Amino acid sequence: MSHEKVEKNLGLMIVLVILVVSFGGLVEIVPLFFLKDTTQPVEGVKPYSPLALEGRDIYIREGCYVCHSQMIRPFRAETERYGHYSVAGEFVYDHPFQWGSKRTGPDLARVGGRYSDDWHRVHLMNPRDVVPESNMPGFPWLAENVLDGKLTAKKMRVMNSLISATCNGCQTYSEEEIANAEAQVKGKTELEALITYLQGLGTAIKRR
Repeated sequence: MSHEKVEKNLGLMIVLVILVVSFGGLVEIVPLFFLKDTTQPVEGVKPYSPLALEGRDIYIREGCYVCHSQMIRPFRAETERYGHYSVAGEFVYDHPFQWGSKRTGPDLARVGGRYSDDWHRVHLMNPRDVVPESNMPGFPWLAENVLDGKLTAKKMRVMNSLISATCNGCQTYSEEEIANAEAQVKGKTELEALITYLQGLGTAIKRR
């Protein structure tokens, strides 16, 4: 009888549904805030170097995330192809995350160290030179665009704020690192920066 009353009273049903969904959500989500595996970095994971940080921004600017994900799911079909499944502690320094959901191209979560810098250089300039069946566009202008590093220090300070707000105890950039950032980036090409970013992806798990 009580079940019939709930079904016929739309307002009451809405309230009860909201309560049930809210309770279920809290039960699932709240414990994650207290698990170190989800809030602390994996051993070996550090903030991006100044050049890798610039490379990450180029990766985002050129829309690489549209065709490449960076999250390996814990299924045999994925781990056999790409390597160890992704864990939360790998992404504590990623703002924003590059997980993605579209795989026109392969997942890049473990691409670091898989190929040489020269391979990446050729692949980014004209992918079909190394992967004949590839439908990925080339990015030759990256080899011509030179970084001046003027905004790198500012980006690092922003990252410090984001890291401090989301990860208690995580490593941040020191004032010395920030002061030396422009010199480390100035004169490098966007192609070099992007390769530096790619070569660091997933390497902490590999070292384990």
